[in-house]
Amino acid sequence: MASVSVYNMDGNEVEKMDLNDSVFAAPVNEHLVHRAVVLQLANKRQGTQKAKTRSEVRGGGRKPWRQKGTGHARQGSIRAPQWKGGGMVFAPVPRDYSFKMNRKEKAAAIKSVLSSKVSENKLIVVDSLDFEAPKTKRMKEVLGNLKADKALVVVDGDASNVILSVRNLTNARGVYSNSISVYDMLKYDNVVITKSAVKAIEEVYA
Repeated sequence: MASVSVYNMDGNEVEKMDLNDSVFAAPVNEHLVHRAVVLQLANKRQGTQKAKTRSEVRGGGRKPWRQKGTGHARQGSIRAPQWKGGGMVFAPVPRDYSFKMNRKEKAAAIKSVLSSKVSENKLIVVDSLDFEAPKTKRMKEVLGNLKADKALVVVDGDASNVILSVRNLTNARGVYSNSISVYDMLKYDNVVITKSAVKAIEEVYA
């Protein structure tokens, strides 16, 4: 069973914690990790790009000159793609880029990233993150004590003050344990997670 150190907000080790091997020591499936990242980025796309084809551009109903005898190449419309102001060939149209992954595939991708973070010593467990009020300066100090300046902070339960404290940091992001994603965990170097959040993740993915 994998074991990690648990730190307090001052960066001091206070205890050891055993992790569930089925979640934090799972086989790493790079293919599913890649699909999960592509899924999240694709689902963020608005897909609202639009350009006009030659059938949609205004004008060009009259043939610009007769078919033969002018010395010019034959033309049927001044709104053909080769003309300035003409339509676009294979113009992009609004579309939906999103696709789906199976629930088990998503779970396997998340467990793969969590396992790789543990093996690389980039999963930092803290006993708790207690903030009486949102304090960005205090959160920056805590991440500095943990030597995790660029970090994804994962919390559980009523931790709105922690989320608000992380929000204004450029190299950090705060999320709840039930909304972690593969893309976010890969984007940030370290994952700073509370003990309660570890337990919550184990209950869902074990």
